[in-house]
Amino acid sequence: MSDRPAPTLAARLRQLTLVLGNRLETELLLAHVLGVERSWLYAHGEAPLTPAQQSALDELATRRLDGEPMAYLLGFREFYGREFRVTPAVLIPRPETELLVDAGLEILGSDDTSVLDVGTGSGCIALTLAAERPDWQVTAVDLSSAALAVCRDNAARLNLARVELLHGDLLKPVQGRRFDAILSNPPYVAAGDSHLDQGDLRFEPDMALSADDEGLSVIRRLVQQAPRHLHAGGCLLIEHGYDQAAQVRALLDQQGFIGIESRCDLAGIERITLGRLAHPRG
Repeated sequence: MSDRPAPTLAARLRQLTLVLGNRLETELLLAHVLGVERSWLYAHGEAPLTPAQQSALDELATRRLDGEPMAYLLGFREFYGREFRVTPAVLIPRPETELLVDAGLEILGSDDTSVLDVGTGSGCIALTLAAERPDWQVTAVDLSSAALAVCRDNAARLNLARVELLHGDLLKPVQGRRFDAILSNPPYVAAGDSHLDQGDLRFEPDMALSADDEGLSVIRRLVQQAPRHLHAGGCLLIEHGYDQAAQVRALLDQQGFIGIESRCDLAGIERITLGRLAHPRG
């Protein structure tokens, strides 16, 4: 048995920072392994690491070097000021999706509003709306049972168990029902796009990322189905790709939506498009 002393937190931080090339990520991984806040590391730099902790840290570092997203390694991602559990079964919540939530909160009524989140994934949209507007009736749908399990866990963690979760494709689970608003961050990357083989996208679920017809097939189906599931004046809000705003506006116009507009993210990119339904369909 070796008599060499166990490495200290400070020593491992220095070593792994050189390997990963990112001090913040190294601190986050070490804090995750130890089950502590990052600030704790600074006050306990001379504390030793156990062999089990070293092994767990090395495994996470190897996975990070292979490109696996930090959100999957840590098991969570912050969205709208709340911590959401994420797994490879769901998309990683992104800041631009907060724009979709912002728009929904801005244009919808404050009381007794019924909202549907289509393709909910981690539940970051539906659960954020439910948390921000406790009086709203929020329903979330996803085709993936694994994704719904993650959403259900987040609902329980955030004490939002009243949110209705349904399994199925787009609006099929809510046949015969109407809502004041439908929001969606659907798959919109064109199938076969080279970006799907780069960065975090390599590890995220393809069914939640890509679609046929230059990325518009799912959006097209959603826009076609939505008029049968919205009240008069109901609103459809969709997140889409950086170059799809004009096409999404045209799809909404074809289905009789009015007040159609696109809104830009912080980078000045048209990221979401919305419209109101003047005349619901039977």
